[in-house]
Amino acid sequence: MNMLIAVAVGGAVGAVARYKINGLMAGWLGTGFPWGTLTVNLLGCFLMGVLVETFALKLEVSPELRALLITGFLGALTTFSAFSLDVAVLSGREAYGPAFLYVGVSVIGSLAAIFLAMRLTRLVLA
Repeated sequence: MNMLIAVAVGGAVGAVARYKINGLMAGWLGTGFPWGTLTVNLLGCFLMGVLVETFALKLEVSPELRALLITGFLGALTTFSAFSLDVAVLSGREAYGPAFLYVGVSVIGSLAAIFLAMRLTRLVLA
């Protein structure tokens, strides 16, 4: 149960951070480009890299704190950081074929899924 609470708390903070960053970026740079999403994706990936390496090399933390920060906070801030970590782990294992396949299927599959869902929803609701 402690693990679920840790993920939930981190997720709540990450979701609020994403909302606030999106608002700040829209105010600074406008809404013609998804600056907020780009910012949280890049920031989340950077923070994911820092935390994963820090926990592996320097700082031993509890599984709950790791879950709060990585799964909860960064997971809610951006799912792109988890995707990027998966690719980095596969590459670190020298599993380059699966890494490239994962990137391709994730990007193309996600885009196809959202376009298909939007199209089907329009058909159903129209």
